Amino acid sequence: MSTDDDLKEAFAGESQANRKYLAFAKKADQEGYAQAAKLFRAAADAETVHAHAHLRAMKGVDTTGANLNEAISGETHEFTNMYPAMIKEAEEEGQKEAAMSFKNADAVERIHAGLYQKALDNLGSNEEVDYYVCQVCGNTVEGEPPDVCPICGSPKKMFTKVD
Repeated sequence: MSTDDDLKEAFAGESQANRKYLAFAKKADQEGYAQAAKLFRAAADAETVHAHAHLRAMKGVDTTGANLNEAISGETHEFTNMYPAMIKEAEEEGQKEAAMSFKNADAVERIHAGLYQKALDNLGSNEEVDYYVCQVCGNTVEGEPPDVCPICGSPKKMFTKVD
């Protein structure tokens, strides 16, 4: 293995640890363990520091225009190649929860690609746009959230504004 491979592996591991620890913090909060939740959030923040350092070492951050193009490419790959195969496999294996998780992500990745393209097309206009994310399926919308999420059917109250 090369250092480049090591950086990619370390970036992936640190990124996954960040997300996992944030999920653990949410669960600890739900169970009333505020101190454990705080520790999980602190560790998650540290994992983000590590992931960003690895990404910088990989020269993985470019100009905003180039970054938007990379994001469009990545999201497009997910909804054209990755998730369709995962959905098929999960359905064939009778893994209904996994299939639904993949279907939700697949639908939202299409939206993300479109939003990134719109941002790229409008880069430099400095037009202020609010974004809301459905906390059930991840649907991401501009402006005001819908009364009912068109992807998962959740009510408007499940959308949170991104600052």
